[in-house]
Amino acid sequence: MRYLFKITTLLMLLSFTGAYAQESMLTEVNASDIETYIALAKQNYGKRKVQQALTESAKAGVPMAQVSYLDIFNVSYIYRPEGKSAVDLVNPYNVNGLQAGININIGTLLQKPFMVKKAKAEYKVAQLQELDFDYQLTTEVKRRYYDYLEQKTQLKVVTQRAVDSKGVAESLRSKFERSSVTLDVYNQSRIEQAEVLTLKIQTETNYLKAKAMLEEIIGQKIQEGK
Repeated sequence: MRYLFKITTLLMLLSFTGAYAQESMLTEVNASDIETYIALAKQNYGKRKVQQALTESAKAGVPMAQVSYLDIFNVSYIYRPEGKSAVDLVNPYNVNGLQAGININIGTLLQKPFMVKKAKAEYKVAQLQELDFDYQLTTEVKRRYYDYLEQKTQLKVVTQRAVDSKGVAESLRSKFERSSVTLDVYNQSRIEQAEVLTLKIQTETNYLKAKAMLEEIIGQKIQEGK
């Protein structure tokens, strides 16, 4: 029983070996990588392209509202073949050539300044929304980068733990075959090894998910070693 306690303690210590070896993931944070990922997200992320298109649409609305003042003017061209009757028999004063006129709707005319003001306000709102979107995008890129880095660091720790656990299990198997340790001790090492392997698979899955989330927002694959 005392030997079993010692083996269990040893396995627990090995479980923390990797954690002590990797004291902090802060040493892995790369400011240059963060800036690169933010720039890629602004360039490639589909939702940002939508936001930019909305801003451009609002911008185009300003000159459209301004030129709407010309709606009060109308120009027409009437052609009457030589020697033929007037095109408009009701109004025989229509002649060949270009005709111009003014048709003023007071209500519509009074609306024009407000329409221009409204278009400018919508453009300003769209610009502010784009700035806010970029701020949120920057924050989201950083969050996904830190999640990715956390899972990458965790994977290193668990991988080392799996290696250590395998070494202990193989050592105890050899001792068990020589009857140097009991079956309980040997089984305990196998249980520990199975738990570590399960944890390693879970950690690998979390790492791949975090990597995929970061790649989604930056619009390209992450280089190996990053």
